[in-house]
Amino acid sequence: MKTDFKFSNLLGTVYTRGNLLFSPNGNSLLSPVGNRVTVFDLVNNKSYTLPFAHRRNIARLALNPQGNLLLTVDEDGRAILTNLPRRIALFHFSFRTAVTSLVFSPSGRHFAAAIGRQIEVWHTPSTPGSSEDGDLEFAPFVRHRIYTGHFDEVQSIEWSSDSRFFLTASKDLSARIWSLNPEEGFIPTSLSGHRQPVLAAWFSKDQETIYTISKDGALFHWGYVPKPQRAEEDMEIEEEMQWRIIDKHYFMQDNAYVTCAAYHASSNLLVAGFSNGIFGLYELPDFSQLQTLSISQNEIDFVSINQSGEWLAFGASKLGQLLVWEWQSESYILKQQSHFDSINSIAYSPDGQRIITTADDGKIKVWDVTSGFCIVTFTEHTSGVTACEFAKRGNVLFTASLDGSVRAWDLIRYRNFRTFTAPTRLSFSSLAVDPSGEVVCAGSLDSFDIHVWSVQTGQLLDQLSAHEGPVASLAFSATGGMLASGSWDRTVRLWSVFGRTQTSEPLQLQADVLSVAFRPDSKQIAVSTLDGQLSFWSVSDAVQQGGVDGRRDASGGRKISDRRTAANVAGTKSFATITYSADGSCVLAGGNSKYICLYEVQAGVLIKKFTVSVNLSLDGTQEFLNSKLLTEAGPRGLIDEQGEESDLENRIDRSLPGASRGDASTRKTRPEVRVSAAAFSPTGRAFCASSTEGLLIYSLDNVIQFDPFDLDVTVTPDSTRAEMEKGSHLKALVMAFRLNDNSLVRQVFEHVPAADIPLVVKDMPTVYLDRFLRFVAVQVDETPHLEFNLLWTEAVLRKHGRYLKDNIGQFAPEMRAVMRAVGKIGKELGKLSEETLYLVEYLLNQPAKGKTSGVHRDENGNLLEEGEDGDGMEMEGEVEEGEGEWIGFD
Repeated sequence: MKTDFKFSNLLGTVYTRGNLLFSPNGNSLLSPVGNRVTVFDLVNNKSYTLPFAHRRNIARLALNPQGNLLLTVDEDGRAILTNLPRRIALFHFSFRTAVTSLVFSPSGRHFAAAIGRQIEVWHTPSTPGSSEDGDLEFAPFVRHRIYTGHFDEVQSIEWSSDSRFFLTASKDLSARIWSLNPEEGFIPTSLSGHRQPVLAAWFSKDQETIYTISKDGALFHWGYVPKPQRAEEDMEIEEEMQWRIIDKHYFMQDNAYVTCAAYHASSNLLVAGFSNGIFGLYELPDFSQLQTLSISQNEIDFVSINQSGEWLAFGASKLGQLLVWEWQSESYILKQQSHFDSINSIAYSPDGQRIITTADDGKIKVWDVTSGFCIVTFTEHTSGVTACEFAKRGNVLFTASLDGSVRAWDLIRYRNFRTFTAPTRLSFSSLAVDPSGEVVCAGSLDSFDIHVWSVQTGQLLDQLSAHEGPVASLAFSATGGMLASGSWDRTVRLWSVFGRTQTSEPLQLQADVLSVAFRPDSKQIAVSTLDGQLSFWSVSDAVQQGGVDGRRDASGGRKISDRRTAANVAGTKSFATITYSADGSCVLAGGNSKYICLYEVQAGVLIKKFTVSVNLSLDGTQEFLNSKLLTEAGPRGLIDEQGEESDLENRIDRSLPGASRGDASTRKTRPEVRVSAAAFSPTGRAFCASSTEGLLIYSLDNVIQFDPFDLDVTVTPDSTRAEMEKGSHLKALVMAFRLNDNSLVRQVFEHVPAADIPLVVKDMPTVYLDRFLRFVAVQVDETPHLEFNLLWTEAVLRKHGRYLKDNIGQFAPEMRAVMRAVGKIGKELGKLSEETLYLVEYLLNQPAKGKTSGVHRDENGNLLEEGEDGDGMEMEGEVEEGEGEWIGFD
């Protein structure tokens, strides 16, 4: 089994906190999801997550006007510069403190960062070909200037269209105008008059007007007009002009306050989001209301407008909502929502194209693996959904919930067609479905019985009673008929559900059972227990075949309130979920820690550990704690300075005279990193794990999928075979690559004569080299033509070795695949040579039978005469004295 799984995507979370960004062409939306960034392609209906990860949640994003440089900053002010088209992190940098706003200038030469009360302007890092000498500069981040003047935190920055000036809005109730470089006759100006913190300020398209908006819903319209006291005396003196309030407007939203706003200068559109989940769309300068819509039950955290002004993107962190609204047609372009409670279980569909997630919020979500979007949400359950499982045939999903029901869902019509309940009210926590889909079983923590229903009739068929504790896990064998149940009574029982008797012999373990899984061939079960042990049992004779002590592997990071080190905390030393790989050779296990462990069953060894998260905003990701963060009232991270309000000023309790830090006895909770469920794809090429941050997908396919290109009407399979028959091997090979048909590529590949291989490779276009190398590496596993594949590999390395070396970053995955393929051939040939050598030595030591030539000895070791064997028979051939027993062999 291949084990080099790489992180490929993050599903289940669409928005956490921070600002949203549209790409320059307006077709893609960038959203911060915890410590990562997800890109939603709104035109092609796909999403992908960038591979880099911050050490804390991302607070701000900025994208240069060319759309190739992405700058992300986390809560601690640590920044990562990324090449967005290539998805490569270029540089790490630290601003040393939190950044509240980050914006690139329209020219792309500078970017401004709001750091506390100061504004820092930096030169944009150059990209290859942008500077005069065409090289990257030595210091990617060079500061241009620091601007000071505000008395409180700066909340937003807005550049003028010519990149000469920028506006800042601050919590000190004012906005300020700054010039990038000293301008003749320009003096930095302060715009004051608001009664609450100013959220944002913008220039109009002609830069003759400024708009400012404050938290209390006041919108001020500023104009550059003469001073009133000098207006009659001298109208033409430019120095006597100043910015003054021309008009005032107010958003009447009862007790709601403004949380975010965005302005589109080209179309004079203003969008304001409020704390009650309503947004309003207004046209300036008349302040005429175009639309008002309620899109959330909680406050809207951020709003963004794309370049054309047609789409509005909204993010609400309380429920994890992300919306893209087309205001002219009044329709949703994108409407996604995360689970706002922890995910309990996951399941792959039989075709591997969809993933089901269930959570404590009572919702069931169906995620499309290819696009990364949630395609349907079921809300019929009235309490937390604890388990889900697919029937092996058909599109039927079963879920169990704490509301006392087990439901069956039709995933073609997307409806609930059957509901199963018990005679008494129970909270079901485990579920298993017969492969045929005829019978469904559920276990509960309230009752020790296993309930069995008929899917066709919905009737309760039986209650399996033998356990003396709550049933924690259920699993059906792949062949059907055999049910394994694990309980807190430290036993695993095997039931023949369709048999005449319902008795079962228990498999005794040393601790409470947490999870049970059947091997795909139904001959073995894996059991995870509370003491951190993994044990493997034979189903036929109920004998333990092996075991793994996973306590050291399961112990993860140290929580902020732990008084013991991570290695000594007992709460994390067990696996809550366990699953077999598609071939049954490995098991994947995860629990209340930041690690997912992959074990080889037969040898009982740990193959690989996957780190779920390095996000320090979650509890349990650190191995060691900093003692200086421990105060008299407990860990500083658990002291509540933030409450329920959105602004820090509203959260701090200043009720006591002289109090500045709030009530030190007030506590708060932090999300803890854990893995609640894991599942392998039916193809074995990927696996997914539900964690605190969402649904993580790890895949063996770590390269971007290839799409057919350079196609025209003349490129068809028949024309490709015709070129192959004519002897135009290179042309036929290129045409097969364009069609992206592996069977056709193999047919052309094997038709090339060995003598023509160097000629074909010499003229091969470099654009096909990566695909060709991957193809040859796959042929080593699938075909027996060892020498033929080696000839192709040698020819490619000889003819294009320099090009591959100069572009090693582009061809690194392909070269690794070729190295593995060549290494595999070497191992197989070495093994074959050793076996052949032993066979030859064995044959050399065997006595001769029948007629042969050479020199032989009799049973006593005496040299025989010419033409005689041991029985006195005539022999053909000549005798040469002094040679060994078999002449001609060394």
